[in-house]
Amino acid sequence: MTFAHRHLLGIEHLAPSDITAILDLADTYADLNRQSDKHGTALAGLTQINMFFENSTRTQASFELAGMRLGADVMNMSMQTSSVKKGETLIDTAMTLNAMHPDLLVVRHPHSGAVDLLAQKVNCAVLNAGDGRHEHPTQALLDALTIRRAKGRLHRLNIAICGDIAHSRVARSNILLLGKMENRIRLIGPPTLMPAGIADFGVEVYQDMAAGLEGVDVVMMLRLQKERMDGGFIPSEREYYHRYGLDAEKLACAREDAIVMHPGPMNRGVEIDGTLADDINRSVIQDQVEMGVAVRMAAMDLLARNLRNRAAA
Repeated sequence: MTFAHRHLLGIEHLAPSDITAILDLADTYADLNRQSDKHGTALAGLTQINMFFENSTRTQASFELAGMRLGADVMNMSMQTSSVKKGETLIDTAMTLNAMHPDLLVVRHPHSGAVDLLAQKVNCAVLNAGDGRHEHPTQALLDALTIRRAKGRLHRLNIAICGDIAHSRVARSNILLLGKMENRIRLIGPPTLMPAGIADFGVEVYQDMAAGLEGVDVVMMLRLQKERMDGGFIPSEREYYHRYGLDAEKLACAREDAIVMHPGPMNRGVEIDGTLADDINRSVIQDQVEMGVAVRMAAMDLLARNLRNRAAA
């Protein structure tokens, strides 16, 4: 199993073979995580630092658990009370981190490109846990693993991504990944939540849910990114749910075996009906959470192998 990248900063520069390598290894970790003894040694002796400049529950907990299960020494830096709040620059932070000699650095940042800049200045492997509106690669990878396990394949599927496309780094990473794997991608949402030039990504754009969901295999709902909105992008949450919230009536337009996804956290009654979100026959939302740990274990394992190979060279 080969993975030639020093960092995992986004999906854009990954080849289909890179994606498959991560997913194949993640499959083995998903099985390990269901056993009574969930621990491995792939990161034994290595130090993992998690730096989240934005609040996070699922992603930070998932990375922390992944590192601990693989034997890493894991440290969470509280960026809300860090020196950055006192005026320290990102470059100064990088210099400080270099002095600590970490091996793996997991970073979430509110500004697009900040994680890439940090990766250029540190001496360790960097994993992007979400940067602004740019990318969230491990979310796309865990979504891909969830789809592959549910559908038995990750190619030539009809996949609908619905909701706030404009502000979503999850949408961008999924569009890139699913496109590389030869899937037909439909984006559904109001014009105010569609980014300019989105058709250049080789996707189909719909404003009507019924038309967009016709015959799809996967329905991926997105959270309204209210914290990234500046102005009135929707008339009201009630109107948004009426037109773009997923309920049983809208889902009936998709294939009978279509699965329902959401990266979380969900706004029930805004983006998705609560009963549908909990439907064990259609919803794979909890599977996404489970696969998140496995994918992050796989990504850090592969990067750690490269670290050790370079050290031995």
